[in-house]
Amino acid sequence: MLRKVVWLAWLGVTMAALVAAEWDFPPPERLPSRPGLPDPLVMWDGSKVATPQDWFQKRVPELRALFQHYMYGRIPAPLPVHAKELYRNTQAFDGRGTLREVALHIGEKEVNLTVHVLLAIPNQRNGKVPAFVGMNFGGNHTLVDDPNVQLPTVWMYPNRPGVVNNRATEAGRGRDKNVWNLDLAISRGYAVATFYNGEIQPDHPEAQAGLLPQLFRDRPRRPTDTATIAAWAWGIHRVVDYLVTVPELDAKRIAVVGHSRLGKTALLAGAFDERLALIIPHQAGCGGTAPSRGKIGESVQAINDRFPYWFNGQFKQFNRAVEKLPFDQHCLIALCAPRPVLLTNAVKTPGQIPLANSTCLWPPTQFIAFLVLKA
Repeated sequence: MLRKVVWLAWLGVTMAALVAAEWDFPPPERLPSRPGLPDPLVMWDGSKVATPQDWFQKRVPELRALFQHYMYGRIPAPLPVHAKELYRNTQAFDGRGTLREVALHIGEKEVNLTVHVLLAIPNQRNGKVPAFVGMNFGGNHTLVDDPNVQLPTVWMYPNRPGVVNNRATEAGRGRDKNVWNLDLAISRGYAVATFYNGEIQPDHPEAQAGLLPQLFRDRPRRPTDTATIAAWAWGIHRVVDYLVTVPELDAKRIAVVGHSRLGKTALLAGAFDERLALIIPHQAGCGGTAPSRGKIGESVQAINDRFPYWFNGQFKQFNRAVEKLPFDQHCLIALCAPRPVLLTNAVKTPGQIPLANSTCLWPPTQFIAFLVLKA
């Protein structure tokens, strides 16, 4: 078995704004009421964004700070990534693709995580290929029949295939292969990289493993601290650190995908990392692609009541005062510009979520027109 260790350092400069000085924003109760969707082109001080330079140099860092402070919590600073290939099958998918499993060892000293990335690459290619990256809900072993792909050893969702007492078993192997359709992706010339979200942070309010317990082991958590969706987005960024070093992949054509809570994660990851060239949040709903001020679908209070650990402590203060949010989800979509965002939904989505998503689409469309006309 081929084994190699690759040292990965942070090469990009686009995420420098993530680790900022302490923000001087007022508590939620002191924010003014804004019943309508806030204008992405109006700065915190009330001045207008007049040029693309104003947007990218001033408003983008400001909006990122606002989203972290009042909703998602801080996205942690990048950490070093070591990549070690565990398995390679060059004749996967009836010889049409190569399947790799790579262990990413993230961090050093106080923070250490291991994430297993399943990477499928087409064998027939002319030059570098575009890639999709996204988290899965059931573990990499559920996406292929290959017995060499390792079972996760962390907490698992109880309703996933083959899970017994929140642990993965062989009974789940290959059970979700028709969900991700790796075979179809490589047949169309795309690579796919995926990993289990629970290896970054278990989706459980009392989780004692993952990134967050390590970040806050020495102090109580603050209302603005990193929450679970922000931790998952950080995990996607670390996997991208690895993907941009893979010689078969086109580092300028990496798309991020995700469904439901992981759709929320995909949008947040894309809004904070320009290396993600296309953002595809599927059925991301409240806290993702649907407006917090909307009257359709799940409300801010409902999602905070069900999943309080997904968002930071500040966000709960808007349960009955969403009009005080200094942004809405159309601003998160706008942060992805000029990169494309594709919002998708199932045909029979409950709660008319597609209609809610459309509310968030029009303002960014106007905004992109602003960028084009002012450039």
